[in-house]
Formats: sequence, C-alpha cells, structure tokens
Amino acid sequence: MRKVHQRRIAAPAARIGPLLDRLGGPDDPLWPAPAWVPMRLDRRLAVGSQGGHGEVRYHVVEHEPGERVRFRFEPEVGLDGWHELRIEPAGAGWCVVTHEIQARPRGVVRLLWPAAVRWMHDAVVEDLLDNAELIGTGEVCRPARWAPHVRLLRRAFERSVREVPVPAGAALLAEVGAGREWPLADAWQAPLPEHVTDDPRAWHRAIFRTVPAWVGVALVLRNALVPVLGIDQGDASSFDIAAADEREVLVSTPERHLDFHASILVEERSVTLSTLARPHNAAGRLYLTVVRRIHPVVVSTMLRRALADLADLAPSAGEREVARRHTSPA
Repeated sequence: MRKVHQRRIAAPAARIGPLLDRLGGPDDPLWPAPAWVPMRLDRRLAVGSQGGHGEVRYHVVEHEPGERVRFRFEPEVGLDGWHELRIEPAGAGWCVVTHEIQARPRGVVRLLWPAAVRWMHDAVVEDLLDNAELIGTGEVCRPARWAPHVRLLRRAFERSVREVPVPAGAALLAEVGAGREWPLADAWQAPLPEHVTDDPRAWHRAIFRTVPAWVGVALVLRNALVPVLGIDQGDASSFDIAAADEREVLVSTPERHLDFHASILVEERSVTLSTLARPHNAAGRLYLTVVRRIHPVVVSTMLRRALADLADLAPSAGEREVARRHTSPA
C-alpha cells in the first residue's frame, strides 16, 4: 500500500524546511492539532526519536534537517512500513512538500485501513499541507475540506472520553447536591487539548446547544411520549445556566417528577460533565429507570461532539505560527 500527498507552494524550500525540524515538539507548526490528536516525540526530532499521534506509534529512522524525515511504524500499529515528509526545491521561489506512506497492513488494520483509517489519514495530511502553505505564503489557495464521512469517522474513533467519579472540584454541583441521595450520579471526562478554549460557558454552548442529530431526535421522541406519564415536555430553556463561576457552569432543572442538575467543570487538563438526578414520584422513578440506561451513551456522545467542535474552532498550528511571527520582535 502506497499513498502520496503533494503540495506545490510559492515559497522557497529554505523557508519551509525549518518547520519540518519542529515536528513533534511543543511548538510544532505543521501537525494539525488540536483538530487532530497531536504528534508528540520523546525528544527533539532526530534519528531515534520515538512517539506518534494517539495510538499510531513510530520512531525516526532517517532525518536530513530541513529536507526529509522518515518514521517507521512500531509493530503494534499493524502497519509494516514507514511514512515520511520531505521538502524539495521546485524552481525559483517555489518548493514541493510531499508526504508518502508505504506500508503493508496486518491483522484488523487490513480492514480498518480501506474502511476508515485511509480517509482520516488523507484529511490529516492535507491539513498539514495547509499549514505549510499558510506559513510559507500567508494564505491557502484551496483549503482542505473534510467530507461528512471524515467528520463522522473522527468522532467515532475518539477514545479519550471516559467515565470518572464526580469530581471534588465541582463546587456548584456539590452545593445543590449536599445532604441528599442521588440515584443517578455520574461524570464523563474529556481531555482539554492545548489551544482549545477553557471557558466553561463555551463548553456549555457546545454541549447543550449543538447536540448530535440522533440525540436531537431522541429528545423529540422523549417530548412526544412523556405526557402519557404526566411529565412536562422540556425545551431549550431546560439547559439554561443556573449558576456559574470561572471554572464551572451549573444547569438545574427542578421538575414535578424529578430534580436534574448538570455541571461542566473545566480544569487545567480536562473537562468533566457530571449529572445528578433524583425522582419525586412514581412517574419520576419510571422515567429515570428508562433514561439511565441510555444516559451514558447520550452524555458521552454530547461531550465527544463538543470536544470535536471546539477543537475545530481553535486556531490551527499554521495560524498560531503566523500570529507568533507577527507578534515576535523582528
């Protein structure tokens, strides 16, 4: 299996080449994070450096500073082979940036590569080439655009959202929940990537105002069915902010059938969505019995969607590099 991505850029190789040598570092100007999982190496780019992006691990086997770097995949990846990035002169004031992968898939990767991984690979590399062009020329003539199926795959392969205990730092939630038993009390946590907003109000909007399509359909069905139980139909105001501070936002919805509270806590490296629910009557108990079975899927999906959406809104590596150069002393 071989794939080549190439971009001709109106900038000399001497301008683009130094960007290559910062790959995998804390100020990497090329790899498209936080929209994608960042590339991280255990040391400055050099032969022997080890790292990868997410579960895709590799190490540097060849490096020509400013010109080329080749990474060989680790055995556990399921790809026997390598991928490399190279920068070559292409006439006066021009260069060509090329990414090439040559590998033989093994095991389950033989199925995953054509079905899913290939499409995400293509999107990552094209975003990387956008960054190189932006830094080299100040603009991108034809920016890469993700196809709808790439967006779906990106969210489906997001593995970083996990269930955790309700955090002690969720003070607003602790205040409303003190002294009571809560039959439903859970929390789901996502990492807070570098350069993604740490404003809890922004996370509130991303979680509760732009829900995944299937969650929206489920809410419509919920509102159509609950009157049978004597439960009020909800609307968008059910998720309005009831209290907030600089780190946490609290949503509180006291209903006849149950009390519901949700907290969004943004800490240094994580965002946690916690839920408390307590029924008041038989209708509430029946409702909660049903809801708690799908609640983990709904909440984790909403948090995963918010993480992807806010990562998309964050400045790209190329935009950050351009801004840094504009603000740095000459």
